[in-house]
Amino acid sequence: MNTTSINFEAFVEWDNSPFILFSAEGKILYLNNVAEILFGYVTKQELYDIALAYAPQTFGYKTTSLSLSYDAFHFYALTVGYENEDQISIRFYNAPRVKYPMPLETDKLMITDINILLEANIALFQTKNSNPLKLLTDQDLPPFKIDQNSFSKLLRKILDTFMASDSTSITLKLLIGEHILIANKKESIVQLLVSANSRYHDTDNEIEILASQGHISCILKEHSIKLEIPLIQ
Repeated sequence: MNTTSINFEAFVEWDNSPFILFSAEGKILYLNNVAEILFGYVTKQELYDIALAYAPQTFGYKTTSLSLSYDAFHFYALTVGYENEDQISIRFYNAPRVKYPMPLETDKLMITDINILLEANIALFQTKNSNPLKLLTDQDLPPFKIDQNSFSKLLRKILDTFMASDSTSITLKLLIGEHILIANKKESIVQLLVSANSRYHDTDNEIEILASQGHISCILKEHSIKLEIPLIQ
């Protein structure tokens, strides 16, 4: 089959696996849409270094199984290839998403102003912790459907892990260009990030369970907890 006249670029753009083509000097020659999002969490130099580290010794390609995570991106393998000494490509393979225990019954959820719900739980937290707390939210976020009781319980669990922190930072914003499928419908994502110089980790498993019940992606790190909440209309 003669493929020289076929434009494969659209197929690469549609792929939800990040693909990047570098020059020999590390300059980006091409990247697909999802790779653009990935660069919001990792530097160009770091990914170029990874490409060089996992490149085959001769012309061609090599696939390597490994575990890589950048914020909400989780990869289980990558392929690095080159046909000449001027260009090198890298493609990442997304790890399977967490399977939630049961479907989300969106018709039973209440339309909620998440800013008000967040502020109420912060006020409760501050009755137990008087250390400085910085809050940055997007007041233009529209009300959306959420299980208020379960989400408040999740927030309280999360905030309590920062009880011994000298200061706490909380940001709430809409993730531009990112979506999640809920009941076969594409929904936008609201990101809540809580961070400090330290936190407790003894309730991390409970936090993950509570988050999964609301189909909320939970990213736990040493000094932060990030939630990606479906904005269900």
